Amino acid sequence: MILIGAGGHAKVICSIVESLDQKVDVIYDDNSSINKLGEYCVSGPYEPFSFQGEELIIAIGSNEARRAISKKCHHFFGKLIHPTAIVDRNVKLGAGTVVFQGAIIQRDTIIGEHCIVNTSASIDHDCCVHDFVHISPGSLLCGNVTIEEGTQIGAGATVIPGISIGKWCVIGAGAVIIQNIPDYSVVVGVPGRIIKKSKDEE
Repeated sequence: MILIGAGGHAKVICSIVESLDQKVDVIYDDNSSINKLGEYCVSGPYEPFSFQGEELIIAIGSNEARRAISKKCHHFFGKLIHPTAIVDRNVKLGAGTVVFQGAIIQRDTIIGEHCIVNTSASIDHDCCVHDFVHISPGSLLCGNVTIEEGTQIGAGATVIPGISIGKWCVIGAGAVIIQNIPDYSVVVGVPGRIIKKSKDEE
């Protein structure tokens, strides 16, 4: 397994790889001041023609960074599911997606590419999570929820059934979402309220 990124998020990815009795072959990072990640040596910038045949995970928490890096990669993207996660057999996971320790994903949910379903997050039935989304630790998506591309669901946030959240939104930690949220919104509170737009366009 090839990893890009040598920060805290990558530490947990390494733990998942080890729990699956797989091997971290190399970790790449553009930051020349980082040469170790725990017991692993960190190489420099990504080398597209090394370790041919190995799968790659972008081990970076930033949704925008994962999207940008994914366009430059020449390896096939892998998927990782920690053994303690519960993922129904009828769930579809996109390439590059990682499901962390204790997460639950219920039947007929679709998760896009390069998503993060973080520690103890819960995603119920018939949800649709688009590419480059990060579902943070302890957050809860009830049934039939749609999360569009690039959105961050903060730690411990709750989204009630049937809600749609637009692309590149930021849902604050602990927020409770009870109405549909338009693109690029920043939402906080209980119930969740829009406090600003993160940007006007991509």
